[in-house]
Amino acid sequence: MTDKVIRLFKILLAIQSNPGISAKELADKCETTDRTIYRDMRILDLIAPITNEGYGKGYRFVGNFAMYPLNFTEQEALVFSVLPSVLDTSKLPPGFESAYDKVMATHVKETRKRYDTLENVAGMIQMGTPAYRENSANFLLPIMEAIIASKTIRAVYHTQSRNELTEREIDPYYLVPRDQRFYLIGYCHSKQDIRTFRISRFRHVELTSNRFDKGDFNIAQYMKHTWSIERGDSLITFMIKFQPDVARYVKEEELFVRPKMTDLPDGSLLFEVTVNHEREFMNWVVQYGPSAEILEPASVREKFKEQLQRWGQLYGQ
Repeated sequence: MTDKVIRLFKILLAIQSNPGISAKELADKCETTDRTIYRDMRILDLIAPITNEGYGKGYRFVGNFAMYPLNFTEQEALVFSVLPSVLDTSKLPPGFESAYDKVMATHVKETRKRYDTLENVAGMIQMGTPAYRENSANFLLPIMEAIIASKTIRAVYHTQSRNELTEREIDPYYLVPRDQRFYLIGYCHSKQDIRTFRISRFRHVELTSNRFDKGDFNIAQYMKHTWSIERGDSLITFMIKFQPDVARYVKEEELFVRPKMTDLPDGSLLFEVTVNHEREFMNWVVQYGPSAEILEPASVREKFKEQLQRWGQLYGQ
């Protein structure tokens, strides 16, 4: 199916660049048969105003219809840019240079336009600064650019748990917003594994010329049972009873996992969910104070009781 879609786009671009092109010429260009081209044209007739004015006339668009195909890949742009240096310009028809300049100017303009759009989007996203740093560089733009271009980044990253800086090469897959922060999920070449990076901990980011392929990586599967961003190795099922005064607010929470919620006769809410990491979920529960009671697992309930006792001792109770 993918090959067919690509071929249909090739046909449309070929008709636009060479009005009157024949079925045989299209077949040669697409490395297929005339019969396949005829079948493809029946599909394209439904989505584009294409006409064939008779035998030997070939295909062309009707009216002012046009596609805008100048989303060159880097390789295509490079090949096109060196074209004049490998051609005998004395044998080129008049107007080639001006046409070539227009195409390249359009490509440069569109590249700049895409970058400006990306820059504006990155500028609209306001990110905080870690408390221990007054000034923090915002690497959101180059990371977004790398994700869109499927390019590996070379970065310097601060690992908080070890309080050290490391140089890494990362294939950036996805940006994930969590708790007023942005995280990058991607393949770390040094660890040879998928890792999660907090954007504010990058000290330097630059794009490389190396391209990557995500393969069969599935972000939904990767984040399954993850309450926020930290992923654990084992599943824990929680049962929390929320009192009536907060039940409606809990229902309104925008969550990344799918809980089971049961309304109880007294207006309270029974909340059941399975997650792979305890700490972040408990941080969320604690914000509801005494309006949230941990029913299960019993081990977490006992641990929380001990914590409450220590808090009581801290405040002289």
